[in-house]
Amino acid sequence: MSNLTTDITFKHATICDLAFIVDVYNQTIPSRMVTADTEPVTIESRKSWFDAHNAQARPLWLISYQDKPCGWVSLSTFYGRPAYAKTVEISLYIHTHFRGKKIGQSAVQYVERFALEHNIENILCYIFAHNLPSLSLFNKMGYQQWGYLPNVAILDNNHRDLVILGKSIVG
Repeated sequence: MSNLTTDITFKHATICDLAFIVDVYNQTIPSRMVTADTEPVTIESRKSWFDAHNAQARPLWLISYQDKPCGWVSLSTFYGRPAYAKTVEISLYIHTHFRGKKIGQSAVQYVERFALEHNIENILCYIFAHNLPSLSLFNKMGYQQWGYLPNVAILDNNHRDLVILGKSIVG
């Protein structure tokens, strides 16, 4: 049996990783469960998003499983005002071929350790209410519902609710 701590690794993403990051993101669009984007995004359209990340405060990591890229996880600024500087939004995307291997759990744990070391107090995630796998993952990791926005998205003529989950990671 393999050891998850050695099977799953994280490295700061570089611009060379952006094509893979976009590919993994675009895999989720047809399901209408993960993102509010309805058409595939391009590498060019994601460059400013990529540039908004930095290793010191708002990182973007490439995740590998058994030395193969399998997904990415990032922390983004919440709401863009100074009073919210200690609160971040997590985004986590796993390639379809690598789901079910506890990579998501490892990624959330990794992010939380980073947050503790970098004076981040709260982590938020935005998840569609019908995305039961993601809700299950974050609930399992101790995240609680901090907000609920009914009918705020329309995907293929279906109104969708958005759940905001949060976790305070300081004592």
